[in-house]
Amino acid sequence: MTSAVSFAKVSRHFGKVKAVDQVDLEIAEGSFFAMLGPSGSGKTTCLRLISGFEQPTAGHIRIFGEDVSQTPPNRRSVNTVFQDYALFPHLNVRDNVAYGPMVAGVPKAQRHAKAEEMLDLVKLGSYGDRKPGQLSGGQRQRVALARALINEPRVLLLDEPLGALDLKLREAMQDELKSLQKRLGITFVFVTHDQHEALSMADQLVIFSDGKIAQQGSPEDVYARPNSRFVADFVGSSNVLSPDLTRALGGPAKWASLRPEKTMLAAPAKAAVKGTVTAVRYLGAASRVVLDVGGNEIAALVPAGQDLPVQGAEAGIAFEPDALHVMEREV
Repeated sequence: MTSAVSFAKVSRHFGKVKAVDQVDLEIAEGSFFAMLGPSGSGKTTCLRLISGFEQPTAGHIRIFGEDVSQTPPNRRSVNTVFQDYALFPHLNVRDNVAYGPMVAGVPKAQRHAKAEEMLDLVKLGSYGDRKPGQLSGGQRQRVALARALINEPRVLLLDEPLGALDLKLREAMQDELKSLQKRLGITFVFVTHDQHEALSMADQLVIFSDGKIAQQGSPEDVYARPNSRFVADFVGSSNVLSPDLTRALGGPAKWASLRPEKTMLAAPAKAAVKGTVTAVRYLGAASRVVLDVGGNEIAALVPAGQDLPVQGAEAGIAFEPDALHVMEREV
C-alpha cells in the first residue's frame, strides 16, 4: 500500500524539550488516520511537521515519496483545517472558500464556480452570501473544510477541528467527516485528544506519549490489546491489573487490562476474586459498579435491567478467558 506520509527517525526539539523524538511513522494513502494523545504528547507538532509549519531537527518526512523535510508549506500537497477555523469575518462564505484560488490568481468567475461546488459538497450550497458571523459552529467548520478542499490537497490535516462544538453536534460532524473522507478518497490526518473521536472515525491511529509513539494500529487492536498501562488507561476505560491481581484471576504474574464491559459480577462464593462495592453509577444503558479488591479498584458495566448490588455489599469478579489481556510492558 502506498504511503501518503512517512516519517523516518523524525525529531523536533525546542531547546532541551524533545517535542517529537525519533518517530517512525507510515500513513497509508486514502486512509483516515488519527493522532491521539494528551496535551504535550507530540501529536500536534507532528501535524505541523507534515504541514511545513515546523521543520524537523533530525530525520526525514516524505509525502508520496518526495522528501519535504525542508519544503515550505505552500509547496506541499497538503492543507490544514484548524480548531478555530480562521475564517475572514469581512468576507462572505463564498469568498472565504475561494480565497486560496484568489491568491493563486484564478479568475473570479472560475474560483466562485469552484467555491459553489465545494459548498455543495459540504451541504452549504445556499450559504454563499452569508458572513461567518451568521453561521453556527458546525456550519463554520464546514466552510473551513470547503476552503481547505478547494485547493485539491492530497492530504488533509485536521487539527482538533471539532473541539469547539457541543457534544451532539460534535458526534454529528464525526459522521459527516468520515462520510466525506470516504467520498473523496483522500488521506485525512486527524489530531485529537478525544479518544472517542479517534476510535469512532479512524482506520488507523497512533497514540503519542512524551514525543514518542506508544502504540499504533487499528482502533479495534489498540482498544482490545493495549501494550502498556499508559495506553490501557488513556484509550477508553480499563481495569489495569497489577501482576499479583492478574495471577489471582488466573493469568500470569504480569500487568494486564480488563475492560469494564467485559467484566461481570458473580456470587462471591463462586468467584476466584471478590471485593466490596464502593460505588454504583447509573449511566442509562448500563450501570458502572466499582469494587475495591484488596486495595485495587475494578469496575464492571452491568446492563440495564439486571439486579445491582448495593454499596458496601460483597461481590465477585467474573469474565471470559479471552477478556484478560496481558500487556507487553508496564509503562
